[in-house]
Amino acid sequence: MRIIGGQAGGRILKVPRGLDVRPTPDLVKQAIFNRLGAFVGGARVLELFAGSGALGLECLSRGAARVVAVERSRRHGAFIRRNLRGAGLDPARFTLLVMDVFAALPRLAAEGARFDLVMADPPFGPKTRGARSTSLSQRLLDERGLPGLLAPDGCLVLGHTARDEVEIPPWWREEKRQRHGDSVMRFLAPAGEMIRECPSARA
Repeated sequence: MRIIGGQAGGRILKVPRGLDVRPTPDLVKQAIFNRLGAFVGGARVLELFAGSGALGLECLSRGAARVVAVERSRRHGAFIRRNLRGAGLDPARFTLLVMDVFAALPRLAAEGARFDLVMADPPFGPKTRGARSTSLSQRLLDERGLPGLLAPDGCLVLGHTARDEVEIPPWWREEKRQRHGDSVMRFLAPAGEMIRECPSARA
């Protein structure tokens, strides 16, 4: 696991051991950032289910103005801080919230926070053929307030397993879907506001 591009490209990231962390593979990460392109530069980024911090630190390396990472585990949070230091990235542009994602979202909304890019690749849920998903990815999509955290032209990048048939609620508009083996990455924008345009649609 490493940072692929930007200022800290090539730096190795430490990953916590255990089944509760599933780092986004480098090939999948490369495809995501190829799609996002220059959109990351200067962006305000929110990384949810941060784990090792790989997605947020990749954004910081590629010139994001600010990254907020949310990770519930204190142990994993220590790995994120270690990775930030090891990559030589600016800590003044990085905030770590050690708390549950679904508690962090209303807190950020109450603070008036807005982000250009929200990234989440949570632990995979179970196979859901023929049944509605109960995965963390589905729970995140179902959060009615999440679109309100996105700035105009903001984008949500969400990962889940191909075996998990997530349902896109009407407050999201899917712009692009990428599949890499068992991983699916969805690029979504808030529905109903056509002034908004996920960067995937401009690629």
